[in-house]
Amino acid sequence: MLEPRFRRLRRKADRPARPDRGIPLRAVIPNTVTALALCSGLTAIRFAILGNWEAAVLMVLAAAVLDGIDGHIARLVRAESRFGAELDSLSDAISFGVAPALILYLWSLQSLGRFGWLVALIHALFCALRLARFNANIDREQQPHKSAGFLTGVPAPAGAGLALAPLYLWVWIEEPVLRSPPLVACWSVLVAVLMVSSIATFAPKVRLRRNIRFEAVAVLVVLVAALVSAPWPTLAVLAILYVGSIPFSVRSYRRVTQQRAATALAASAPEPPAP
Repeated sequence: MLEPRFRRLRRKADRPARPDRGIPLRAVIPNTVTALALCSGLTAIRFAILGNWEAAVLMVLAAAVLDGIDGHIARLVRAESRFGAELDSLSDAISFGVAPALILYLWSLQSLGRFGWLVALIHALFCALRLARFNANIDREQQPHKSAGFLTGVPAPAGAGLALAPLYLWVWIEEPVLRSPPLVACWSVLVAVLMVSSIATFAPKVRLRRNIRFEAVAVLVVLVAALVSAPWPTLAVLAILYVGSIPFSVRSYRRVTQQRAATALAASAPEPPAP
């Protein structure tokens, strides 16, 4: 009675394993978008070498936009994979770590010699460290910041945007002091420290109530129009607003942790005996 069953199991064991078919077809689109973000970061370096600072900044911003939509596309087509995550990290390290560092070095920091190069290395290295920390913690069950709806430190795209803020202001108001190497160096180091810090920052995912979704769309349209018509003032204002939001995010996270601690304490408190 059991002999046919054993024969079937033996045939399955002797059957050669199916070859790895590689990346599924549905994962091609999100991975292509990630590759385009990587190309944008590399192209930003090329424009910086040519001295075309505006185009270099725009390429970094294009990489940030592509980086923001590739994950959404992957989740939409159910094509999330380890390969895509690794490619995304590589793209982020180049587009938001190496590219801004070289742009700032060629634009201002090279006047400081070896110290200017050290500052550029710090930005690129700290961006890579932040991405490595994110990848190392992606499978951890206990992530206090993520569970509360916050990020740990300034994300890499925002860090790149903040690091280039002196360049926005310089293009906008044409003030020579904004290109001062000591000023740019101090600002770059501060942004690099914020990227690897453990402070809580607001996550880009915001859940909107139905009664304000139309207003949110209107604000988004105005923001896009401002970026198209006056990109440099808009980028400068956005950078200032983001830096100004960090104290509020820290305070908001502290409030959330206090509420959780109070709830846990109330749940663990023994119930009073019945009269």
